Amino acid sequence: MASLVEIIARALVSKPDEVNVTEEIDGKNIVVKLRVADDDIGKIIGKSGRIAKALRTVVKAAAIKQNLRVTVEIVED
Repeated sequence: MASLVEIIARALVSKPDEVNVTEEIDGKNIVVKLRVADDDIGKIIGKSGRIAKALRTVVKAAAIKQNLRVTVEIVED
């Protein structure tokens, strides 16, 4: 799931080299943490959180096929 989040995030931001995705696995629960450059936070979240919500929806749809529960967190430094 981390690779899917990374591919999508790199396509959205202006500084794709600063995209950092980590994954914490606890049984069937996975927490994917996404970090981007400070300038790109708005591009990942989007107006009223629409892009973040769409990102989470795509990841959850992919996770359902693998019988997993995935949570995507956007982390600000």
